[in-house]
Amino acid sequence: MVVEKDELLDASCLGTAPLPQDAPRVRLDLPRMDDVADLVFLANRKSVAEHLTRLPHPFTLDNARAVVAGAENPARNAATFAIRLKATGRLIGMARHASLEAGGAVHVGYWVGEPFWGNGYATEALHALVDHAFNYTNVDELTGACRVTNPASRRVLVKSGFQYRDQSMMRSVGAGGSVPIERYALDRTVWASLKAWGKSA
Repeated sequence: MVVEKDELLDASCLGTAPLPQDAPRVRLDLPRMDDVADLVFLANRKSVAEHLTRLPHPFTLDNARAVVAGAENPARNAATFAIRLKATGRLIGMARHASLEAGGAVHVGYWVGEPFWGNGYATEALHALVDHAFNYTNVDELTGACRVTNPASRRVLVKSGFQYRDQSMMRSVGAGGSVPIERYALDRTVWASLKAWGKSA
């Protein structure tokens, strides 16, 4: 799981972006109302909420409906996706990228439900999210963050090419206050190099 930002991606860039965005075992697409039960089951856990900024705990049916409605009718600078298992279509988490400021870096955030931890799905989802952001927007840098007490998220960010930037504090609704975080960044040129190396391997 990665800490998400409250700020919201330029809809003009995302409106024509094709979905789904595929990875080997997961797919990013829009959440639907028939995902609401799975969304509540996975999100209504303190172990998930305490690693994110905006996810409330407890997480209710109304919260889940609001997430789906928000993804279907995004705010101007936001793009929210369901993370699904390709084999079954089941929702296993959520992903998002959002602009921090006009013309600046875009922040990525994601979470995967606890029953699916330890399988590499978060890494695949982040790779797909990064590809989507760089392929379908003109952003030059992505940022991400994780709680300092979350080594699994740190590994996902590093495995995805993000480089450590600094430490900071961020308010977490689920944790009930401010928490220390590590901030990371991925430049478009680094991403392009990593993609090229992957093709030549």
